[in-house]
Amino acid sequence: MIKHTAIFSANGVRAVVLASLLGATALVTVSSVVAQDEKSMAVVVKVAGDPWWLRMEEGLVEYAAANPGIKVFMQGVSHSDAALQAQLIEDLVAQGVDAIGIVPISPQTLEPVLAKARAQGVVVVTHEGETQPTKNFDVEAFDNAEYGVHLMDHLAAQMGEEGEYAVFVGKLTNAAHTAWVDAAVAHQVATYPKMTLVGDRIETNEDAATAYRKTLELLVAYPNIKGFQGSSSNDPIGIGQAIEEAGLEERTSVVSTSLVSLTQDLLETGAVDLISFWDPKMAGQAMMSAAIRAMNHEPIVTGDDLGVPGYNNVIVKGDIVYGAAWVDVTVENMEQHNF
Repeated sequence: MIKHTAIFSANGVRAVVLASLLGATALVTVSSVVAQDEKSMAVVVKVAGDPWWLRMEEGLVEYAAANPGIKVFMQGVSHSDAALQAQLIEDLVAQGVDAIGIVPISPQTLEPVLAKARAQGVVVVTHEGETQPTKNFDVEAFDNAEYGVHLMDHLAAQMGEEGEYAVFVGKLTNAAHTAWVDAAVAHQVATYPKMTLVGDRIETNEDAATAYRKTLELLVAYPNIKGFQGSSSNDPIGIGQAIEEAGLEERTSVVSTSLVSLTQDLLETGAVDLISFWDPKMAGQAMMSAAIRAMNHEPIVTGDDLGVPGYNNVIVKGDIVYGAAWVDVTVENMEQHNF
């Protein structure tokens, strides 16, 4: 497994380090590049190199440049594996970082190491991690249940409120994806009785090739299927490619979280109808703003402004901080959100 580390500081310098974690090979530590008088903040994402997280990285660069005395760096594992993510966090705790921002692959798997981090005084802020038991704050772009309902309303409209549909998640353990799908399916049952969910929720491991293969299987098993709701940003890539190959752009509807940079061609052909997202660039900055609040022992309350677009009037429920930051994109407006 190769770990990607990108280090940012207020002077705008960016250093990239690759460290092998195979066998006894030494881990490259960030402590050697973090000055003792600076606060060090690590953001641990799901998969290094994914465009979604590269966009978040842009936000961290800007954040570090605007906040002297804060050293921010991002790490991710080579593939979606919660055990590897837990080991990465364990390494960061050993290095003595002041705060960790984490996008959990599996809250259950990460809980022991995050509890250890908090016990040692490390601030923990999650994103897409409402169900993570141990944290100072979880920062969400919006209420997850409302977002799931929102996606289902769009899918239902595209399908004419009737027909068979399937739902995809990046990981069955992903708390945010589970919340979206749970709310979407419950809303469908209550509001769109002529629609029918087929099969179980489909796990794609955040991988477009897996989404593609499983969509082909669905098209064979359910030849009348009309709708697909994705969760991972890579889901609509695989779903859309399978739809396109089958020539079913006109008969099917695909709605998912994703980015224009990943789905532009599929939006243009109609293989994907709508994507919705929050800007991971802003989510990363909001996480860091919350981490600074926690390091300074300052609360976050409803109505607070985190100083980040979409998070200017947050709603707080317990340790969950909600913004209002989703964006809907179709072929008509995708040029306005081209990242």
